[in-house]
Amino acid sequence: MGRVRIATWNVNSVKQRLPRLLPWLDERQPDVVCLQETKLADDAFHALLDDELAQRGYAVAVYGEPRWNGVALLSKVGLDEVRIGIPDAPGFPDPEARAVSATCAGLRIHSLYVPNGREPDSDHYHYKLAWLAALRAQVAEAPTTTVLCGDMNIAPTDADVFDPASYVGQTHVTPPERAALAALQDLGLHDVVRDRWPTERVFSYWDYRAGMFHQDLGMRIDLVLAGAPVAERVTAAWIDRQARKGTGPSDHAPVNVDLDTAPDGDIGPVVPPPSNARPRRRGPVKLPQS
Repeated sequence: MGRVRIATWNVNSVKQRLPRLLPWLDERQPDVVCLQETKLADDAFHALLDDELAQRGYAVAVYGEPRWNGVALLSKVGLDEVRIGIPDAPGFPDPEARAVSATCAGLRIHSLYVPNGREPDSDHYHYKLAWLAALRAQVAEAPTTTVLCGDMNIAPTDADVFDPASYVGQTHVTPPERAALAALQDLGLHDVVRDRWPTERVFSYWDYRAGMFHQDLGMRIDLVLAGAPVAERVTAAWIDRQARKGTGPSDHAPVNVDLDTAPDGDIGPVVPPPSNARPRRRGPVKLPQS
């Protein structure tokens, strides 16, 4: 069928990340890119990026806000039937720019920025669960060709956080959140990175503070969930940790998934490997945000 590289990246402000985003596009050559936390209104996104993206062969669909949230879908392999938002999804209190989907190379690809949840049992936490339920209802229409990409703000299992004891009482790891994610997967979606690397230490997000990136104290909350026919085409799935290094990075690294052919070989799960990974400590580690 030919190579298709799908990438998802929470850029934590596309304007601030522009000096890193454009060279990354040139280096990795993804065919479809899902961006989250763009933090730009639609007209500002188009003014900033349309020319640069057009030169690289990308069609663009965006759903943004001036200061917060924001998602985008870039594609070199078609961008049809664009849908903004999720039908019947709740707002907080108004609808937020957290989802955009389109058909690209015959796949229904979603760029998603799931609500954070803030604190268990808070209003924002219940909003998160209701939003995920609305997403599931949308995906249930055609799960086999679906690819969900984005910052899910949920670590699927304890293996997806550096130290489970440190996250007790925090969002991202509670049973209701994990159950909502599992309900999506129960539609027939595969967590393609974990399927390919079932026992490896794999993170996609590291807090900016307290040297957590350099110690490899992270979480895997940026996911690619794909219907079985798509998952069967995966030839490589990896976290591009190089994009988290250096000056002015996002606190997330891109997740790259190759279908049909793997131009860089079957690499991963984290490229390059952690430079200073530490063994897990005894007892919980105090999180910077706690």
